[in-house]
Amino acid sequence: MKFGVVVFPGSNCDQDMVDALSQALGAPTIKLWHKDHDLQGCDFIVLPGGFSYGDYLRSGAIARFSPIMEEVVRHAQRGGYVMGICNGFQILTEAGLLEGGLLRNLNQKFTCKNVFIRPKTQKSLLTQSLDTTKAYKIPIAHAEGRFFAPAPILESLQENDQILFQYCDSQANLSQEANPNGSLDHIAGICNKGRNVFGMMPHPERAADGLLSNLDGKMILESILQ
Repeated sequence: MKFGVVVFPGSNCDQDMVDALSQALGAPTIKLWHKDHDLQGCDFIVLPGGFSYGDYLRSGAIARFSPIMEEVVRHAQRGGYVMGICNGFQILTEAGLLEGGLLRNLNQKFTCKNVFIRPKTQKSLLTQSLDTTKAYKIPIAHAEGRFFAPAPILESLQENDQILFQYCDSQANLSQEANPNGSLDHIAGICNKGRNVFGMMPHPERAADGLLSNLDGKMILESILQ
């Protein structure tokens, strides 16, 4: 499987993702510039974290119109794999590839720290090899990560088993104290109905190296290849 990591003006996690995929996992990985019109044969496209276009209008709202996004949307519509991390998740919702949206954190502050998330389903490429009873420690770094969706959409996500991850405490228990941004239903990540487009706010690529004393993120990325 060949990975392509899209680089937008303002991306700051692109190299982290490239290193996690190519070095930690040994997967063929290239960077794709946002003005490109060619995915260069990549099977799995990653939209990394950062502040695309400075988040000047609304997180992900401008990047959604970058030339390469036309190809990313077509790739997803053909059943190709696409994953958005943090700002990439925001871009996917702006592009209509994922439902719902990411609003300002309830505390109205930028939050950067380790949190715990638990997989809610194993019926996805991202979570198929994970333990749904375990809490995984993954860093977050965002000001607009509060997942919101109207009641009918939220109910659909729940009924169709599209919720990938939920914020929890270290013992995998759900609580308001363990929800760092106020996301509805503690949602930290979702997928589309076709189960080929994934979005999550926490950064698994920042927990994929033993030098960081945390390999929980690597387990999420390894699930893709398994």
